[in-house]
Amino acid sequence: MAGVMLAGASMGTAAQAAEKTITAVMHSGLRVLDPIITTAHIVRDHGYMIYDVLVAQDHTFTPKPQMADWTISDDKTVYTFTLRDGLKFHDGSPVTAADAVASLKRWGQRDSGGQLIFDVTDSLAARDDKTIVWTLKEPYPPLLDTISKQSAVPPFIMPASVAATPPDQAITNHIGSGPFKFVESEYQPGVSVTYEKFDGYVPRDEPADWMAGGKVVNVDKVTWVTMPDAQTTINALLSGEVDYMEQVPVDLLPILQSSEDVTVEVRDPLGFQSIGRMNFLYPPFDNVKVRKAAMMALSQQDVMGTLVGNPDYYKICGSMFGCGTPLEDETGADTLINGGDIDGAKKLLAESGYDGTPVVLMQPTDVPTISAQPIVAAQALRNAGFTVDMQPMDWQTLVTRRASQAKPSEGGWNLFFTNWAVPEINSPLISPMLNGRGNDAWFGWPTDEKLEELRKEFIAAQTSEERKAVAHKIQAHAMDVVNYIPLGQFLSPQARSNKLTDMIQSPVPVFWQIKKAD
Repeated sequence: MAGVMLAGASMGTAAQAAEKTITAVMHSGLRVLDPIITTAHIVRDHGYMIYDVLVAQDHTFTPKPQMADWTISDDKTVYTFTLRDGLKFHDGSPVTAADAVASLKRWGQRDSGGQLIFDVTDSLAARDDKTIVWTLKEPYPPLLDTISKQSAVPPFIMPASVAATPPDQAITNHIGSGPFKFVESEYQPGVSVTYEKFDGYVPRDEPADWMAGGKVVNVDKVTWVTMPDAQTTINALLSGEVDYMEQVPVDLLPILQSSEDVTVEVRDPLGFQSIGRMNFLYPPFDNVKVRKAAMMALSQQDVMGTLVGNPDYYKICGSMFGCGTPLEDETGADTLINGGDIDGAKKLLAESGYDGTPVVLMQPTDVPTISAQPIVAAQALRNAGFTVDMQPMDWQTLVTRRASQAKPSEGGWNLFFTNWAVPEINSPLISPMLNGRGNDAWFGWPTDEKLEELRKEFIAAQTSEERKAVAHKIQAHAMDVVNYIPLGQFLSPQARSNKLTDMIQSPVPVFWQIKKAD
């Protein structure tokens, strides 16, 4: 595959001289195209290429007008959004309030924070073509923070006809509202995807600032190509055949750092949290004692040492909200941050009544930042007495399979690992995993009424001190039931050709504002 893509890049050199094209190697191939039905980062990144949002956050996490500005009633229950002039979809039709309403309603059925808003929504309607009125039953102070969040599932605005797709079914029409158009004729699932500048997009006047501000496109095309082998990608970057590498393995950094033609940098100082998620629906992890035994067997140091290696690029962190954030707290993470407890795990597993049911552990093989965790975990679980069935697959297959509620023996799963950018999980209102709504929760589907009560208590808190106190209760409870397993925090360097300038240093890799020299 890498050879084919390199050959394609070489053949495209002459054409690219006539038009400015950025060739980027992202962390994963793209197969799923609906950014509402999955939290996969590559699909979110695709969403930001072709869609826009009503409200966006700048680098201070402050909500700013993007497609719309807003007013709030004195009693804080009515939000009125007014679309700005010049908004168009890629087919030339105008973006209307009805499109925004339909998009928000579909998003609200899938997103953890959106579900909380719609719990207190009285109505959401289009007053006219440019005006959206969101009426609440009671004040919901985090509304703007939630709809402006950059991840995991942003409320992208689609045509109403597309947003009418049931939220558990993938959309088939990819007409967007954003600065780039999806070139369907050049799309090869899992291999390459091309976006071209949408000339009909009207950027805001303000300077670009993370997801907010003017999304000015300075190139003609952006092409994402898949190269699973990091060394091949590095060679292509050094030779000028690709322009950008989203994730560079830390042990290979010296190769790029020695080049005068490449810039290596970290987009986000908080980085990523690596996590393990269990399936609550089936044995053995429907048993809380088994989940606790599995967590007790794991060591963050083992995971981070294998995954990253260089301690300058990782930290041991037991906080579900990430370390370095206002809600940081490590209650319940003692064994994780202190090297694990295999003997304790064996004892607890024996007490649980575990009968040797195989743990179907999905192992992605093509994304360096999530390939080490399954191997380390499988060995630790086996050491503790678990039977482990580790099944290799590419990441996009895993992304599709993790949505299945089939029995593990019939194509389902018991355990997988992934990473979250810390800004995605630094609050219980936006973290996809801290959701106890059963079938409406994130993959793994825990039913946890106490967690839902605590999230409502967090919403009702009046001060930052009160919110922090509730967050600590959520941390303690979530660790006690093993909602998921935090496995440490790490930085993921990126690399770009020095021909690329003005790239926005946001946790989400975006391609507006960026320029490419001849």
